[in-house]
Amino acid sequence: MELVALYKRVIGLDIHQAQITACALIEEADGSTHIEQRQFGGFKRDRRELADWVASLHPDEVVMESTGIYWKSPYAALEAAGIRAKVVNARHVKNVPGRKTDVGDAHWLAMLARAGLLRGSFVPKALLRELRLIARQRQKLVSQLASEKNRLHKVLTDSGVRLGVVVSDLHGKSARAMIKAIIAGLAPQEVLKLASARLKASREEIFDALQGDLTASHCFVLDELMCHIEEIEARIARFDVRLLAELESERATLALLQTIPGVDLIGAAMLLVEIGTDMDAFGNADRLASWVGICPGNNESAGKRKSGHVRKGNLYVRRLLCEFAHAASRTKSVFKSKFQSLVVRRGYKRAIIAIGHKILRTIFFMLKRREHYRDSTTDYEALSVQRNAPRWIKVLIKFGWITPASA
Repeated sequence: MELVALYKRVIGLDIHQAQITACALIEEADGSTHIEQRQFGGFKRDRRELADWVASLHPDEVVMESTGIYWKSPYAALEAAGIRAKVVNARHVKNVPGRKTDVGDAHWLAMLARAGLLRGSFVPKALLRELRLIARQRQKLVSQLASEKNRLHKVLTDSGVRLGVVVSDLHGKSARAMIKAIIAGLAPQEVLKLASARLKASREEIFDALQGDLTASHCFVLDELMCHIEEIEARIARFDVRLLAELESERATLALLQTIPGVDLIGAAMLLVEIGTDMDAFGNADRLASWVGICPGNNESAGKRKSGHVRKGNLYVRRLLCEFAHAASRTKSVFKSKFQSLVVRRGYKRAIIAIGHKILRTIFFMLKRREHYRDSTTDYEALSVQRNAPRWIKVLIKFGWITPASA
């Protein structure tokens, strides 16, 4: 296969857990091509040796596949040596039949890179890559917390306690106090005293819900679950503090993102470490949505539109966008009206994905233009007058421009 060469010195890297296969295509001064192949281990000294070897060849392009998480440490070693490698999507690099070996993979990567046919994936700065560890582990903890809360609810139901029927949040302040009292073995009359007066259910309904047949095993499991839930909540709080402290320099950007309906401080921080602040890395909003995997799939053949399922992408960003969409669909904003128009025709899940897509495009232009969010359904001038009119009237009365009677 003859390809037109755009680069004279390229290196392809096939990354595995314990082995790195490298293939260098070097074009000599007389036009001949020299191929040099090397294999390195996966340890730190091997990665350092790889970086020294790559630097000695002075390549125009260095490419590697994004194989799981194995590419990250070799990429960091090359970055420390001043070499900006290009990480390519393995789905875009399909091997020709008969070349499926480690050496063949590296050679094929080098050939495609030499012809300029590979496009690098988005790789954030080293600081954001480190903060991704914190943000993604926090998401794992949130998932564990939800699982443990559901399990506690199930054990309570198994024991005959129907507290989840009379309270909207089983882990609210009042409900949690009652659950702890149940675990401590207090009688239903004593537990009822801990119920908040703000609960909509009557005292009789709450008393009936507290009636159950708890055994020693129920109490033991409930106690362990409650301890684990509080431990996970404490861990999440520590992750939040660390993440926000590391993003102190991006306070203005975080405040900018929070102007979007449905986006809170932690959500903005977790999104920021995933997509970064430089939108030029993606080019346009369509590429960002494609990278996240929240845009409709593009599958058309013979003029017929086939599947429109969303493609694989950044699952962490997609999860955040779905959370933002759920929250934004309950606010007085353009996202609510869009959601209501879509949910009837397309269903709840498709409507949430569509709202997440819309929010992501909005975020792209906000970060690119450094402008805060302005909702098209809100009259900000009238809202400003309504909010500030009482204060303005007080000032006018104070300086004698109007009388209290005329106001």
